[in-house]
Amino acid sequence: MRPAMKRLSLVFAFLTVLCGNTFAADLSAKSGVEAKSTAGIKPNQTTQTEPTLANVAYGTHERQVLDFWRAESSRPVPVLFHIHGGGWVAGDKARVASLDRYLAAGISVVSINYRYVTQAMLAGVKPPVQWPLSDAARALQFVRSKADEWKLDRQRIGATGGSAGACSSLWLALHNDLADPHSNDPVARESTRLWCAAVIGAQTSLDPQQLKEWTPNSRYGGHAFGFMPDPNDTKTRDTRFAEFLAARESILPWIKEYSPYEHVTADDPPIYLIYSAPPALGQEQKDLTHTANYGVKLQERLRSAGVECELVYPGAPDVKHPKAEDFLIDKLTN
Repeated sequence: MRPAMKRLSLVFAFLTVLCGNTFAADLSAKSGVEAKSTAGIKPNQTTQTEPTLANVAYGTHERQVLDFWRAESSRPVPVLFHIHGGGWVAGDKARVASLDRYLAAGISVVSINYRYVTQAMLAGVKPPVQWPLSDAARALQFVRSKADEWKLDRQRIGATGGSAGACSSLWLALHNDLADPHSNDPVARESTRLWCAAVIGAQTSLDPQQLKEWTPNSRYGGHAFGFMPDPNDTKTRDTRFAEFLAARESILPWIKEYSPYEHVTADDPPIYLIYSAPPALGQEQKDLTHTANYGVKLQERLRSAGVECELVYPGAPDVKHPKAEDFLIDKLTN
């Protein structure tokens, strides 16, 4: 076996681990069991480098906090911006896969918490997905506002995450700049544009019609728009997809705003997508929440717009970067 393929096979053998809390939290959302902060620990890993600054508030809610790890340098350094997974209903910022590798490469790291869609539903926010995505944008702006103090390169910020954290990262990467240059709030004047994004098991669309076409047994995404019968019970998260699909036309403006696929334009940054199984468009999937079908369709759209996009899965052709961190370190430091 070629060395690159050996490395890639190891990636997929431990993909759940590499996602940090992502898949453990997502599975817990289906089972109703709360995800633990140790979900992403490798078999031979029990500790993680302590953050330089922990639980830094970027908002007023208890979930609007982030951790910061500073890479040692006398000059401003690139930033890895990590968004945890968990279906926007669970998960935590505690663990960042390959943290020490980023720091050794001269890349500072930020990992954020954000408000869950379930909390948004209980607060009457419509659509609920507005909270986790607006929090991701606000946290990114906050980090940029700290560029001088934390010795950060304002331009070279790359996002990463798994599952819902991947979807959030893609939304940031593809969305037009959310900066408000006329705001009295200096943080709100900061840019939300990214240098690159590399994501794991990403949902690239929140359009139920697209999802049914790509993967017939799709059932994920309705909770983003309030189609979840009990926000106090995460087991109910994916139980109203039929209603979600039936209501598509009435919520289409929300879908257009919060589905990453809708925001592709020629000026978007390089994107990397990795999945644990090969795609099979139009066929039912075992892991329908993280199917590579999502990646195939986004790659098609990005390439048609002239945007660089690398798609990796077992057996994928022309793999240049076997791991997400390979891509991020390459793009952020070269």
